[in-house]
Amino acid sequence: MSDYYEILGVEKNATKDEIKSAFRKMARKWHPDVNKAPEAEAKFKELGKAYETLIDDDKRATYDRYGEDGLRDAGFNTQGPFAGGFGDLEEVFNSFFGGGFGGGFGFGGSRQRDPNAPQRGDDLRLDITLDFEEAVFGLTKEVKIDHLEECPTCKGTGAKEGAKPETCKQCGGQGRIQQTTRTVLGHFTQIVTCPHCHGKGTVISDPCHDCHGEGRKNVEKKIEVKIPAGVDNGSKMRLSHEGDAGTNGDIAGDLYIVIHVNPSAYYQREGIDVITKLEVTPAQAVLGDIVKIKTLNGEQNLTIPAGTQHGGIVRIKGAGIPSISKPTLRGDHLVVISVKIPTKISNDERILYSKLLEIQTGQKNNPSAKERIKGMFK
Repeated sequence: MSDYYEILGVEKNATKDEIKSAFRKMARKWHPDVNKAPEAEAKFKELGKAYETLIDDDKRATYDRYGEDGLRDAGFNTQGPFAGGFGDLEEVFNSFFGGGFGGGFGFGGSRQRDPNAPQRGDDLRLDITLDFEEAVFGLTKEVKIDHLEECPTCKGTGAKEGAKPETCKQCGGQGRIQQTTRTVLGHFTQIVTCPHCHGKGTVISDPCHDCHGEGRKNVEKKIEVKIPAGVDNGSKMRLSHEGDAGTNGDIAGDLYIVIHVNPSAYYQREGIDVITKLEVTPAQAVLGDIVKIKTLNGEQNLTIPAGTQHGGIVRIKGAGIPSISKPTLRGDHLVVISVKIPTKISNDERILYSKLLEIQTGQKNNPSAKERIKGMFK
């Protein structure tokens, strides 16, 4: 596994500014348009993956705790921003730093992406809180989400019926313009978003009245989410294509659901097992007993074996939590026995305990023992 901090050359307590500065420096060094070494492209992709993880608070916290495998298990993208090819590297730098790569390196037009090409919609996140028993057995829950959908009026074009988007005259449909700045160090070229079309490459003179020329509109939608039995606090689910709508005909993003589970005052969860505590008297521990207890399956009888020790565990097979990966498998219910020693006893109990003490110690009329027991009696 790669060490993202080592890749960027920063300490594990580095600030976001330090991470951003380190990425900018290393990216200049390994940029495929600048560095012609065979490994430059792979190095540049590795830098992008490390930066994308460490600059995001949630991803960084998950990576610090569980590593790259933890990111994948949590549903995060671990391929990095350049996994599917570089496309327009200049645009990537614009999105990272709010400006062009600069430095006079001269990005060629062959790398420029068509601003009107299809683009996948953004992923969204929804947090859902469940009670303990809801998480154990699962449920179907109706939730509301706000997301962008393709405008039904203009079918995503952004133009009023009968009108069409026109090529931006200022950037020639490229969505970007080139700016050259003269400094004491020489000329620096920067590619920036076209201010006239805002990077779209087209302008709409007669926009759709419903979406105001955006091609998408914010819509509140109700969806039913089937939450499987056995989810735990922090579990994640992905609903494909329930995120924001794509542009220019591309697919919608995904909706990621993060589960939060309220703790139970009675049950403690340990994997797919549940743990509860049960207080018993010394007589029940010594002689054994049958008592009713609450389980996830309802009330049921529990047999306490004779001679049960304080802290001993009585296991109820298959009364725990279903496994998400194998729903037919359930954990166990572990009952931890606590032997409660009385601090006050009745006269009848005092007589019985005195007799028991004589039997167990072999000493009759033990005055010190009688005095101890007498102090417990009222």
